[in-house]
Amino acid sequence: MGTVTEYFGSMVFDDRVMKATLTAEVYASLKKTIDEGTELDIGVANAVATAMKDWAVSKGATHFTHWFQPLTGITAEKHDSFISPSPDGGVIMEFSGKELIKGEPDASSFPNGGLRATFEARGYTAWDPTSYAFIKGKTLCIPTAFCSYGGHALDKKTPLLRSMEALSKQAIRILRLFGNDAAKCVRSSVGPEQEYFLITKEMYDLRPDLRFTGRTLFGAKPPKGQEMDDHYFGVIKPRVEAYMEELNKELWKLGILAKTEHNEVAPAQHELAPIYTTTNIATDHNQLTMEIMQKVAARHGLVCLLHEKPFAGVNGSGKHNNWSIATDAGQNLLSPGETPYENAQFLLFLCAVIKAVDDYQDLLRIAVATAGNDHRLGANEAPPAVVSIFLGDELNAVLEAIETGTPYQGAEKTQMKLGVDVLPKFNRDTTDRNRTSPFAFTGNKFEFRMLGSSNSIACANIMLNSAVAESLKIYADRLEGAEDFETALHAMIRKTIKDHKHIIFNGNGYDDGWIKEATEKRGLLNYRTTPDCMPHLLDEKNVRMLTSHGVYSEAELQSRCEIMLQNYCKTVVIEANTMVAMAKTQIAPAVEAYTAEVAKAASVKKALDSSLACSYETGLVRRLSALTDRIAVKAEELEDALLFLDRAEDIVVESEMIRDTVLTKMGELRIACDEAETLTAKQYWPYPSYADLLFGVQ
Repeated sequence: MGTVTEYFGSMVFDDRVMKATLTAEVYASLKKTIDEGTELDIGVANAVATAMKDWAVSKGATHFTHWFQPLTGITAEKHDSFISPSPDGGVIMEFSGKELIKGEPDASSFPNGGLRATFEARGYTAWDPTSYAFIKGKTLCIPTAFCSYGGHALDKKTPLLRSMEALSKQAIRILRLFGNDAAKCVRSSVGPEQEYFLITKEMYDLRPDLRFTGRTLFGAKPPKGQEMDDHYFGVIKPRVEAYMEELNKELWKLGILAKTEHNEVAPAQHELAPIYTTTNIATDHNQLTMEIMQKVAARHGLVCLLHEKPFAGVNGSGKHNNWSIATDAGQNLLSPGETPYENAQFLLFLCAVIKAVDDYQDLLRIAVATAGNDHRLGANEAPPAVVSIFLGDELNAVLEAIETGTPYQGAEKTQMKLGVDVLPKFNRDTTDRNRTSPFAFTGNKFEFRMLGSSNSIACANIMLNSAVAESLKIYADRLEGAEDFETALHAMIRKTIKDHKHIIFNGNGYDDGWIKEATEKRGLLNYRTTPDCMPHLLDEKNVRMLTSHGVYSEAELQSRCEIMLQNYCKTVVIEANTMVAMAKTQIAPAVEAYTAEVAKAASVKKALDSSLACSYETGLVRRLSALTDRIAVKAEELEDALLFLDRAEDIVVESEMIRDTVLTKMGELRIACDEAETLTAKQYWPYPSYADLLFGVQ
């Protein structure tokens, strides 16, 4: 296959291929569309389509698809072949600019939250030229947006692109105030670290809970978990190493910048991290990464688990979203510069992020809310559900000096008057010492750590881009009309620090005392579950901000609130039904069978010697019999709780009933079954144990 540099991006219709296959005129027009958002001429589209088809066919492709990201959280595709009939009875390979630009999948069964009626079920896909087309298998995949007949966004890409545009527009206004007239746009960039578990396919097939829900609904704690911390950064097992090697090759062929791989904290848990790139492309790449992880695992007789909490008692899996903003010339706006104005500019953008995170804590929590992630957040393995910002001692001291007007006690005492004195430099490695923070500054970017492993990163970045755009708009509105720019700038930064410093916390996010301090003293939000936070998407301040920047319409927000709550309810109901089926049809019969065997052993033992008390066997039979009865009762209570859901007036009430009752009953059933597992002989237990699952891959 050659070296990495030879095959990297070999399955991508990237800039190198476009330069080689398009005329200079067509290439220049397409680049203008990509870089500046100008309208795409149909003649250019036809030329691009022909070149794209010829390239794809030369790579063995026979079909094309508009690859999009509906509100299911995964990707979707409908394949069409390139073939068209020829007069001589054969076929020719054709692909037009019209087919490139627009598709019409039926798409009637995708979630829409009331955005379209049955008679308007057709959806439309539109080519996103800012994300390169690629080949997967024998299909040319064209990244597209997905919308309804009425123009409503039915996907995650469209609002993401809108949020990026909103952020760029407001950031450019700020840069102009600092004398930067060269920047044409500002782009947010992301590098999502992806955690996952690997287990054997043989064991996966024996677990209905894993097959139906992606997580284990039952499982007693094994003798060893992650207590020794010996798996973290440990030697990678040969079978896993072979998997990672093939995974890297597949990702590199698609131009995905997979960079780092290692064992994570929990047994069987691993992580892959890419170099960060433009948010839209990073989102596409992460969706592809999750898909390819699972496909490659299957070829190695493994299953890749992307659920946030596949195993109780060990760490769950997250996805750290490393976010930054930079100009089209590559200037990172979250890096302090060498001049006073660059330092002041850095502080203004930093304050914009601080203000955004504080003002829209609820939106950031909503962006990561899923039934799976609710099990992970606040579990001493992930950040708490309370949103706070970690800046590190040095940068925190700089902000404190600005707020109080006192000298900065750094390497030298510096009066922090913006635009006059140089902001003291600080080392990147002193800014990221707190792994318990949901939102940590890491030198030239922020790391948003609340995302769950299976989340699309689009949601979090839509909210982050939009919230920061709102902060920058407020700043630009004030500064553009200021009589004295430097005085107004200094006053505004100082006011931001004073008004929003309660969101900054450099301590231990796992400390119970912090949650109390955060909510009672600082007034921060603590939405522990999806039903707690999701309805707040429709709060007036959130609707006003998101619609004012054109990121969502009010109807689109209402649809997403409904869809996310529906997803939550459906997910937990599937889990609950799976638990009932497993408990009734396999676990209870297995425990009963073992109970009968123990009782039989007691009878044989007593028959051999009537003086024997058989206390061990008798006691075990009693415990197992009681557990069998308890399992039956708890399964029935869970079934009853599910039946009560039919009485819910709306999806909000149903989600609250699930949170308050169904999950409680699921927990009670699990306790009984897990206790039974610890007493039942292994050969009777119907499922692979946690020890088998977590330590089965060699």
